Amino acid sequence: MATIRGPWENAGRLSYLMFCTAVLLFLVAPILVIVPLSFNVEPYFTFTEGMLSLDPQAYSLRWYRSVLGDEQWLLAMVNSLTIGISATVLATTLGTLAALGLANPAMPRRSLAMGLLISPMITPVIISATGMFFFYSNLGLTQTHLGLILAHTALGTPFVVITVTATLAGFDPNLKRAAATLGAGPLRTFIRIQLPQIAPGVISGALFAFATSFDEVVTVLFMGGLDQRTIPRQMWVGIREQISPAILAVATFLIAFSLLFMIIVEWLRRRGNAPAKA
Repeated sequence: MATIRGPWENAGRLSYLMFCTAVLLFLVAPILVIVPLSFNVEPYFTFTEGMLSLDPQAYSLRWYRSVLGDEQWLLAMVNSLTIGISATVLATTLGTLAALGLANPAMPRRSLAMGLLISPMITPVIISATGMFFFYSNLGLTQTHLGLILAHTALGTPFVVITVTATLAGFDPNLKRAAATLGAGPLRTFIRIQLPQIAPGVISGALFAFATSFDEVVTVLFMGGLDQRTIPRQMWVGIREQISPAILAVATFLIAFSLLFMIIVEWLRRRGNAPAKA
């Protein structure tokens, strides 16, 4: 039966939609304006008359070619992927194991352990980076890829812990008991029974850990050297030393990556919420 709305309800709904649209534009417009500026044929950070009049001659791929032909940008991309993927693997492994331990009711002081595990996420990055610098400098791990991987692992692990812990809250422990009665050991039970059930949470946590590592710049400024420059640090250096629209081209790549990241997370969320098929 269709619901009949009164004039006040329709006006309120329209006002709500307009307000949400205005907020969305306020948040997204400063980001989306970067995309057309990255195609500017001139070395400016503003729209030229030709761009405003949609003149094809005012648009160019020169800045994208500049990025793909620059050794420093290519090194930054390789470093970001190498450090990000390595830190994600470690953070996902450690975070999943920690979440399994926190899900065990027999574990003592679970609240305290949870607070310690997620502390890097709520601590200002400048404080974490300073502490990591002094700690890793004593171990000789500053200005090394291994040091940055370990540092990014510490920053990304809390996201894995939170997502996997939330997923484990909906896991039926009777499935583990049934597997044990059928002779399955703990490792086989985890791989065959538990891991497929919590896979959306594990993958979501891994994506958040990778995004955290890929976007991190403060820790890289403290611990990285010239050979460990990542994309965010290269963008920071480019803004300080030479203002070039090549930065806008890289930013467009990052925006596309962020959109892909959000699509994957939303797909995993819907898959996790979908009712199981009989």
